[in-house]
Amino acid sequence: MMTRKEIESRENRELASYAMKSKDSRGRKYPEEEHQYRSVYQRDRDRIIHSTAFRRLEYKTQVFVNHEGDYYRTRLTHTMEVSQIARSISRALNLNEDIAEAISLAHDLGHTPFGHSGEDVLKKLMEGHGGFEHNLHGLRVVDILERKYPDFPGLNLSWELKESIVKHKSPYNNTSVTTEYRTNEQPLLEAQIVDKADSIAYDNHDLDDSLKAGIITDDDLQTVDLWRETQKKVKQKYAIYDPDIVIAQTIKTLINLEVTDLIENTMSRIQREGVKTVQDVRDYPGLIVSFSASLSEQKKKSSGISF
Repeated sequence: MMTRKEIESRENRELASYAMKSKDSRGRKYPEEEHQYRSVYQRDRDRIIHSTAFRRLEYKTQVFVNHEGDYYRTRLTHTMEVSQIARSISRALNLNEDIAEAISLAHDLGHTPFGHSGEDVLKKLMEGHGGFEHNLHGLRVVDILERKYPDFPGLNLSWELKESIVKHKSPYNNTSVTTEYRTNEQPLLEAQIVDKADSIAYDNHDLDDSLKAGIITDDDLQTVDLWRETQKKVKQKYAIYDPDIVIAQTIKTLINLEVTDLIENTMSRIQREGVKTVQDVRDYPGLIVSFSASLSEQKKKSSGISF
């Protein structure tokens, strides 16, 4: 029988020295008795899954609005895909999968309906009233707006989970300064992984949805070196001619390429820079989790198509 104490002991014994371990959490704003069979981050994950805000992701736009087809991604299915990618990367790097999963499931809770266009409109409407930024709104959701407990507002998540929500970064993020979560320090490695898993998921899956919708075609993508070269390898490996399967396998191969490159390049940086502790991660002058220079350059050249 695996108790919380045994989960913490296993983490301490098996995870990397720079992984965020449950026993080292700074805890919750409102003290609670710990659960007998779940770690602090497993409990965070479960609270997020059972929240109202998480269910609402089902009807929030990723690229296409919900009623346009049941095969297009929503914020909810995107979030599940991010979680799967982040867990795989964290496992390979011997990091804490539980907090990576919890961060993944929470990372889009503050998003508006109708994608980034919805956020742009809300920003304009809120000018002069504090503005709007979806990461800070995500923090507001889990800290105040969710109402499920008699003794405190919000979900009372761990300090590390809330820090990771605030410090989530993507090309669309511009989080306002908040001193409570030490913005002069870098995010946890697990949080950095979620940021990259987010970009891997939306780059490739938004592309998949756009191909299904006919907004772009496979012929359009033949001008993109990364797509063309990857697809050529897929056709050589499988000798397949069904265009739908070719596209599916091309996207799968691209995701695998990015995940593998990220794992190997990040591990090399950790070793090269002598990262030993969580505080080393926080004090590092930049983000440690990153793609190799060669893949970053390929992705940059492809950015007009959205890789």
